[in-house]
Amino acid sequence: MELHDVWFVLIAVLWTGYFFLEGFDFGVGILTRLLARDRAERRVLINTIGPVWDGNEVWLLTAGGATFAAFPEWYATLFSGFYLPLLLVLVCLIVRGVAFEYRAKRPEENWQRNWETAIFWTSLLPAFLWGVAFGNIVGGVRIDRNFEYVGSVGDLLNPYALLGGLVTLTLFTFHGAVFTALKTVGDIRVRARRLARWVGLVTAVAALAFLLWTQADSGDDKSLVALVVAVAALVIALVTNQFGREGWAFALSGLTIVATVAMLFLSLFPNVMPSTLDSDWSLTVTNASSSPYTLKIMTWCAAIATPIVLLYQGWTYWVFRKRIGTQHIAADAAAGTAH
Repeated sequence: MELHDVWFVLIAVLWTGYFFLEGFDFGVGILTRLLARDRAERRVLINTIGPVWDGNEVWLLTAGGATFAAFPEWYATLFSGFYLPLLLVLVCLIVRGVAFEYRAKRPEENWQRNWETAIFWTSLLPAFLWGVAFGNIVGGVRIDRNFEYVGSVGDLLNPYALLGGLVTLTLFTFHGAVFTALKTVGDIRVRARRLARWVGLVTAVAALAFLLWTQADSGDDKSLVALVVAVAALVIALVTNQFGREGWAFALSGLTIVATVAMLFLSLFPNVMPSTLDSDWSLTVTNASSSPYTLKIMTWCAAIATPIVLLYQGWTYWVFRKRIGTQHIAADAAAGTAH
């Protein structure tokens, strides 16, 4: 296997890790409006992801940096062609981080309500836009002979990509709901499990349609295996959620995300951005990659740094593993005066 193939796999792993981890905290952000009934419950939801949400975003930064270094042509075409939607994602992530940090800085009702609204929208929009972006990457876009995107923003809003956005939005919400059921106690846990059932059913319909469409357009035997795993994991996640096995439900919803991302990258390879104008103008792992020397240096750096990051992040999740509920929120914190 050539180094550019190895780095294609590593970038796929980074995006998989990002969607697995950031997926549930996007879902929890969405649930602050769909599930929480009062300020105390919204505080519970925010506290379930408070210690980990910023660490989850490290996977996005690493995926973007790895793409820039390993496949500069891919990075340049992607970020120039998808400039507006990716800028919107970036703005959402910035506002979302500020909202988490500033929500409890002042006790006024309007202040906290506005930041909570910001958390909801800046969780929902990226959850949808990432699916649209990857739908276009896999489905292909208008790339000319100079490897430049020559389409418009409207071209990115095609039916296949919009369906991909619906899949990531519902799948992340489902993932967040089972995570909430896993991390909370009391009535909010019961309602999270109930909401997960209905969101999961919508997710199953949308995901099946999207994955079958992907398989029909660009799939092979390997992607078909990933499709079967994704669908089976989602169905079993729904069953285990119904029986109150939150740990299994969360693991299986995560497996659904892993298998779905794997299918997309398997369908994409050896392309990294197919051209709908001429297949000869598609960006591939060969014509979009950096020099072998650059890839070699990156491989050594990744081999040293990756285990350290995984150990630190795993330790963080272990430390903050206990369930929480409204009884753990002090009266002044529920009223918004705690920091």
